[in-house]
Amino acid sequence: MQTPSLDAAGIFLSANNINKSLKSGDKDLQVLQTINLQFSAASTNAIVGASGSGKTTLLGLLAGLDLPTSGSIVFEGQDITRLSEDQRAMIRAGKIAFIFQSFQLLQHLTAYENVLLSLEILNHPDARKVASSILARVGLGERLHHYPNQLSGGEQQRCAIARAFATDPILLFADEPTGNLDLKTGKKIIDLLFELNREKHTCLVIATHDASLAERCERMIELAGGEVLSDSQPMK
Repeated sequence: MQTPSLDAAGIFLSANNINKSLKSGDKDLQVLQTINLQFSAASTNAIVGASGSGKTTLLGLLAGLDLPTSGSIVFEGQDITRLSEDQRAMIRAGKIAFIFQSFQLLQHLTAYENVLLSLEILNHPDARKVASSILARVGLGERLHHYPNQLSGGEQQRCAIARAFATDPILLFADEPTGNLDLKTGKKIIDLLFELNREKHTCLVIATHDASLAERCERMIELAGGEVLSDSQPMK
C-alpha cells in the first residue's frame, strides 16, 4: 500500500486560485473561477452541482489531465501545472486512478486482461495474481475471461473499479460512476466502491448527481456557475 507525501497540515493535493476558461467563438467562456480546495489522504469527497457547473472540468484539472488558465495544482508538494504532459503522466502512473460513467474498458480485452494491463504497464511483480484476486474481490471471479460486451453494466463497472484499485492508488477520481446504472445496481456499486476505499485507504474524489452517493462521503463540495458554492460535511 502506498503512502502519500503530506504537508504539515496533512494535505497532499490542493487547488490554488484555479481559473479555467475556454474559447467559445470569439469569446472566452469562464468554466471555473477562483477555486481553492485542499484534500487530505484517505478522505472521501463528493463534488456536486448541476450540469455545466464545472465538475468534470475540475476533476480533469485536479488529475493533471488538463491545465488551468491560471492558478496552481499541487500534488505531493509539486506544482503539476508547471510540468509537461508527459511529466504529469509519469506522476499519475500508479498513484492516480479513474472510474468513469462509461466504464472505459478496452473492448478487445477480457475483464482479466483489462485489469492485468494496468498492472503490467507499471511492471507490477505479481500482476497476474493481483488481477485475479481483485476481480474475485469485486465478484467477477467467474467472469475473468468474458469481454465487456458479455458483461452487464454493473459487471463492467465492477471491472472498472477492480482496475482502478488494483494499482493501490493514493488518489482515485470517479466521474458519475453510477450514471449509467439502474438504482439497484448503482447502490451495489456504491457499497463496493466504499468498501474497497476503506480497505485501500485511498483519497476518493467523486463528481456525481447521485445524492445518495454524495451523502456517503465525508465532505460535499457544491459547484455553481464554476465557483464553490459550499464546502461542508453532510449530516449522517
